[in-house]
Parts: sequence; C-alpha cells; structure tokens
Amino acid sequence: MERTLYRRWGKRTLDLALSGLGLVLAGPLLLVIAVLVKITSSGPALYRHQRVGLEGQLFDVLKFRTMVRDADKVGPAVTSATDSRITPFGRWLRCLKLDELPQLWNVLMGDMSLVGPRPEVPHYVESYSPAQRRVLSVRPGITDVASIAYRHEEQLLTGLADLDRYYREVILPDKLNLNLAYLDRMSLLYDLSLLLRTTTAIFTPHSRVLHENH
Repeated sequence: MERTLYRRWGKRTLDLALSGLGLVLAGPLLLVIAVLVKITSSGPALYRHQRVGLEGQLFDVLKFRTMVRDADKVGPAVTSATDSRITPFGRWLRCLKLDELPQLWNVLMGDMSLVGPRPEVPHYVESYSPAQRRVLSVRPGITDVASIAYRHEEQLLTGLADLDRYYREVILPDKLNLNLAYLDRMSLLYDLSLLLRTTTAIFTPHSRVLHENH
C-alpha cells in the first residue's frame, strides 16, 4: 500500500520539491557553468537531445554542452573517455556529472524524475523487447541503479572498435535488467538511498561500481 501511494503521488511530490529547491540553490552555479561553456568553446551553453520518456513519449533532455558543436553529426551516440569531440571543460563537467544539472528543469516540467531509468535515444528503444519496454512505464530519471553501476562507462568503451555494437549488445541489456529490478523495488527510502549512492559514486575511482544482487 505504501509503495503504491508513493508511486502514484509521493514520487512526483518529491520530484517537484527537490527539483524546485535544487534549481533555486544551484542557480548561481548553473549561471557560472553556462558562461564558462560559452567562453571555452564555440556553440550554445545547453545541449538538447531527443530521448524516449514515459509511455514512449519523446522529449528533449537538457544538458550543458560538453562536446564540440554538432558533435552528434560526426560520431556515435555513445562516447569513450578518449573521444576527441569532448571539450576540455566538458570533460571536467562530465567527470563530476555537472552537465546533468539542467535536467532538474526536465524534472520540474514532468518529463523526468529524480530517480528512474535513464532515458535512451529512439534508436536504442526501438530494439527493446516487450519485457524491456516495461521501463517506459515510469518517468525516466536523472539517476538510477544503472547510472551508479556504470558510473565510468566511458572508460569501459575506450579502445573498442565498435562502440555502438558493444553498448547495444553488452551494456544496454545489463542496464535494462537493473532498471527492471528497480521497478519492483521502487519506494521512497530506496529512491533516497539511490540519490545518496549517486553522490558517493561520483567520487568512486573504480571503473565500474558493482551493483547489488536482485
């Protein structure tokens, strides 16, 4: 009963409260980062990219731009740690996950949740099996179990000949399994624990944080 109430009402209430508070408190930082992105490389401060959200609805996810202008037109959708398209300042933003901060606006607008399966591009979602499409039954999140487990995903992709294939055949199925397990455990305490673990994972040096059994 408690989990049902949280999923129906509590989760969105938590999202509204924390995303609104986060945008207010982080406002000065967001402004500084936006200015630095603009002056350190050519192009807009924000990057918009189409993703698949709740019930398969498309939306534009917001990030601070960390790559050169039009990077998505000259390379794969996934990136390795040595990708030459990443700007020097963008590399620092990615390391600390500060490029994801604008997604607080996505949360406030209802496109995303603080915690939930990370939204994927339509290209990858098209290959989901009926069982895997269950992850689309909830709002996608800024962080999730898979984000923590694959905190250093770019390092795992470094040196591979076909990044897209490895992501589709190895990493993505594992992420989806983690996200499906999350749907069965979703609760207020579990979401709060994932937010805390996300903060901790940012400063974890290992190439991959081992995920829990489920």
